[in-house]
Amino acid sequence: MSNSTTAKAPRQPADAALSHGLKQRHLSMIALGGVIGAGLFVGSGAGIAAAGPSIVVAYTVSGLLVMLVMRMLGEMSAAYPSSGSFSAHAERAIGPWAGFTAGWAFWVLLCTAVGLEGIGAAQIVHGWLPGTPEWAWVALFMVVFCGTNLAAVKNFGEFEFWFAALKVGAISLFLVLGVLAICGILPGTDSPGTSHLGDFLPHGGNGLIIGLLASVFAYGGLETVTIAAAESENPVRGVASAVRTAMWRIALFYIGSMAVIVTLVPWDSPEVVEKGPYVAALDELGIPGAGQLMNIVVLVALLSAMNANIYGASRIGYSLVERGQGPKVLGRVSGGVPRVAVLVSSLFGFGCVLLSYWRPDDVFSWLLNMIGAVILVVWIFIAASQLRLRRHLEREAPEKLVVRMWAFPWLTWVALAGMAAVFVLMAREPDTRVQLYSTGGMTLVLAAVGYARQRRDTARG
Repeated sequence: MSNSTTAKAPRQPADAALSHGLKQRHLSMIALGGVIGAGLFVGSGAGIAAAGPSIVVAYTVSGLLVMLVMRMLGEMSAAYPSSGSFSAHAERAIGPWAGFTAGWAFWVLLCTAVGLEGIGAAQIVHGWLPGTPEWAWVALFMVVFCGTNLAAVKNFGEFEFWFAALKVGAISLFLVLGVLAICGILPGTDSPGTSHLGDFLPHGGNGLIIGLLASVFAYGGLETVTIAAAESENPVRGVASAVRTAMWRIALFYIGSMAVIVTLVPWDSPEVVEKGPYVAALDELGIPGAGQLMNIVVLVALLSAMNANIYGASRIGYSLVERGQGPKVLGRVSGGVPRVAVLVSSLFGFGCVLLSYWRPDDVFSWLLNMIGAVILVVWIFIAASQLRLRRHLEREAPEKLVVRMWAFPWLTWVALAGMAAVFVLMAREPDTRVQLYSTGGMTLVLAAVGYARQRRDTARG
């Protein structure tokens, strides 16, 4: 593709009609709390059970990969702020078919995740109130967050601000208590020392691989801050700040908490999977009521993810339509909010919930497999786009390089190699192989449709 094609902007001025109601405090807390996702609280137990104490290595390796991806995405998003984020960057760098493929694949992922998080949150509340039906709680959560996102974007920002504040406060307190217990200075507890770390690789290399794959997908959701930045008071400053602090946030909240958990709790304790690793660790410390408090935090994390994913899906959908990549009805904006896109994204998510009840063994499981590796597809588009756009920016607009990828282009290629390695590891494991093939099939279909649309638009001139 020629340089002129690489530099070509999207066909329409994306985000022109969206409001800029997110304040810097909203964006800062979204960036801080956005790394503390439901996957960390809920999904990390299976990774610990498979990898044992080496889960710390798994989270470190995958965390380094995510840091590189966020740096690349931050470089492009600071130069070209857009609610389409990586989808808009892929269109600008590679072509409309790439933006179409990355954008709609991510839209399906987010909408399906909304349904999954709604189910998880309803199960927690049902455990507290057994006489209430789970579907009623899912419906309530969907209505609340659909309503929140239909209103002004500052409402989304306020919800996420307080959700994130609670998550950050809870995990920070967890880390402080854990470190005090490990050091033997927490009243009423004895230091475990390194007694739980002896069998570092209990299931050998295969266990570490399973833990690595679990950790990669636990990082999903970090992209939301670059989508939200387009509606902030100062998009460039917001993205730059979020990306520059990503390293310590990942190191502290993910890697740090995994290290605390495997030091405090035996990796093979059934409670790590049954109750979740954070609840198991607090129960191990014997702090009264701490386990239930952590369940409240998990509920907040799930509700926060629902809120953020409805927002992200609606903005990705809106951006795609603004660039001529989807049905025009999704691009209707009123009050600075793409309300039709919010409604459609919410309805798709609720449809996933219904599928989980009606067809849990075929249609719903097929849908879950189809989105299993979408985040890796998105990361590949981010890396490929950054390789092309960086050279264009250096030549045409170096002043826009507010955030720079480290050691370009070498670390970009290292990141791409890391993504390819994850694909290979997924192909080795029976459980993830199905996800890999299903996601690959969906990606190929979207790419074919996107390419056909691109050819048609080119022929029309």
